[in-house]
Order: sequence, then structure tokens, then C-alpha cells
Amino acid sequence: MNKEIIQQYLQITLKQLAIWTIARYQPGVIAITGTVGKTSTRQAIYTVLNKYRRVRASSGNFNNEIGMPLTVLGDYREIKGKFFWVKVIIVALFRIVFRMKYPELLILEYAADKPGDMKYLMDIVKPQISVVTAVGDIPVHVEFYSGPEAVAREKSKIVETLPVTGFAVLNYDDQVVYKMKDRTRGHVMTFGFSKDAQLNINNFEVRTNKKVPVGIAFKLSYAGSFVPIRMDGCFGKAQAYAAGAAACIGIIFGLNLVKISEALLEYQIVAGRGKIIPGIKKTYIMDDSYNASPLSMQAAIETVHGIDAPRKIAVLGDMLEIGQYAPEAHEKIGRMVPEIFDILVTVGARAKFIASAAEANGMAKKNIRVFDTADEAKLEVQKIMKRGDLVLVKASHSIGLHKIIEEIGQI
Repeated sequence: MNKEIIQQYLQITLKQLAIWTIARYQPGVIAITGTVGKTSTRQAIYTVLNKYRRVRASSGNFNNEIGMPLTVLGDYREIKGKFFWVKVIIVALFRIVFRMKYPELLILEYAADKPGDMKYLMDIVKPQISVVTAVGDIPVHVEFYSGPEAVAREKSKIVETLPVTGFAVLNYDDQVVYKMKDRTRGHVMTFGFSKDAQLNINNFEVRTNKKVPVGIAFKLSYAGSFVPIRMDGCFGKAQAYAAGAAACIGIIFGLNLVKISEALLEYQIVAGRGKIIPGIKKTYIMDDSYNASPLSMQAAIETVHGIDAPRKIAVLGDMLEIGQYAPEAHEKIGRMVPEIFDILVTVGARAKFIASAAEANGMAKKNIRVFDTADEAKLEVQKIMKRGDLVLVKASHSIGLHKIIEEIGQI
């Protein structure tokens, strides 16, 4: 039996076990989708609810046909060694037959990498609350769809199936997402920097200590009340959006803004998604190497723009799975670079469009380095770094920029 057939059987088995588990324990389900920000939003929602409810959230990138049902079945991070899947199936069957302690709430990511993915995941479990983070003009995975509108339609299915008692929590600032309000029977709650968002994010700033960036601060306003929020070790408006979505969920579950703000003090950013870490030569590295899309790349660059540093270096790699939009999307990023960065290092064939656009828009050729692979680039990045530099490292995961982080970071 070949590997592909085994995976199909495994996928079918996990799906059925997850369906039985949901029927057995009937937890509340909070679903999260979007082309960017799913993991940070999941982490923020978990942080807000964990003090008050028995909650389980998907870990890592468990948001597809295998990962999502695995999260429903249990936390299997401690199961190691041979026969992993056999052990998972046996334990899952045992929990279905013999009722055991189970979470009140599941916080699940729903990926929609290709048409039909959302329906598959919702056949396993339909949520009562759906959160849509952002979609953008050129969504990641768009190469597997007829266009950006098709991606938005696929993701909107997560709000279309909500019951009338359910909630659709939508990013007001992303018009593609906000328009999903017309596709749901559930109550709509919005968050964003716009003053018209029900949960408004305002007074955003980067916090520093002796010129060293330490985190962000902002206010959340809702129904005439507001509360200051402080989040250490994370940066950028993307994290504020995650906090805003989490605050909406907290409000839905009866928490006030003070309790929400206290909970968010414990928020920990996920590695590889915008965390600033110390680098060699007394530098600072924004490790955003886990993944990239046009929207998240733009957000990362804007985040660096808001942080003071004597010199800024961009290490940018290919953004994958955007098909015919790749040249345009990479060139757009390249046009942003000269205004913010002193040195640009690109990795990958598509990222060469970033380099050429940066040069065409005023960056000196001597300040641009172009490489095909992370292995080729890592020593050059190490060489050009100087004390006090802020280095942004970002690309799609398979480009392997984690190798550069390993080379220049003190981790």
C-alpha cells in the first residue's frame, strides 16, 4: 500500500473520529479563518478565555484535513515514537466509548488552501462563533483559485453556516471581510482601527526601554468604555488586530474590558511570526520567517517602519502560492523598501522582483544583495550586520529563512 493511499485512509479515519468526538462531548467551537493572522488571533483568544473556561486551541499549523481533526481528538504532543497514529486512534476510540474530561470550548483554525477545504472542515464541526481576520487584495493560495474573489467566497462559508444565535466576528478594516456581514444569519461584531468598528483599536504605539523595542501599547474601546492594553515582546498592528478579535470573543462570553486587558498581559507571540529576538553583534532581529503573503509582508515592513533603529536591513524571500500575481506582488513590496530600509537582501527567484523594484525606486545597487537560497545568503547577512541594526527576516516557509535566523540570532 503506497503512502498516498495510507494518508487517505488516515484522513477518513480522523474525520470520522472527530465527528464522533464532537457528538459525544458537544463543545462550543470558535473558528478562525483568513489569509493572515490566524495563528496570532488563535493565541490571543486562547489567552483571553483560558483563565475563565476549559479551552483547547489548535497548536502549530494544525488547520487542515489532518491537523484540525487531530486537535478535536486531543493534545497529542506528548505521544512520540513508533506507531504514533495507531496510538492516536486507540486513545480517541477510548475517549469516545468512555466519557472523560473534555474542553468546554475548542478554538480551531480553518484553512482554505484550495476550493472545497472549508466544506470538508465544516462537515467535521460547524462553529457557533466564526472569526475572519483578513483576506487582502492578493490572498495567499490564490493560485489554486480562479481569483481573489473566489478565495473570499470560500472563506465566507465559515460565516454562512452560523446559526441565528451565532456570532460572526469580522475585521472592519478589510472590506472583503466586512462585506461578509451580508452572508450570515448570526450576530455580527466588528473590530478594527476604524472609528466605526464596534470594538475600536486606537492610540497605537511602539514601546521602548532605553531605545530598545519592548512591545506595543494601544487602547480598546467598546460601547462607551475603553481600557489600555500592553503587550510585551510583540510588534505591529497585526498583533493589535489579534487582540481586538480576542476582545470581541471575551465580550461575547461576558468578560469586561478590564478582565480582557489583564488576560492579554500574558499573551505570548508565536515563534517566527514577528517576534523580536536578540541577534549577533548586539543587533535586533524581527523573526517573521514562518510564512508570508503580500498582506503580511506589507504589514511587517510597516511594523519595522514604526521602530527606531540606526540602520534597518530587510531579508526578504519569495512569497509562494500567489500564481500569476507573483511579479506584481513582489514589485509592490520592492517599491516600499527604499523608504524604510538601508540594505536589502533577497532570497529566491521571485524575490528578485523585490530587488529590481527597490533599485528602480531609488535604492543604491551596492546596498542590494540577491541570492537563490537561504544557505547562500546567511553568511552575507551575518557579515553586513552592525551593532544596533534591526533586521527583518520574512518569506514563505519553504524558502527556509529559519536557517538565516539560526545563523544570526542568539537563540
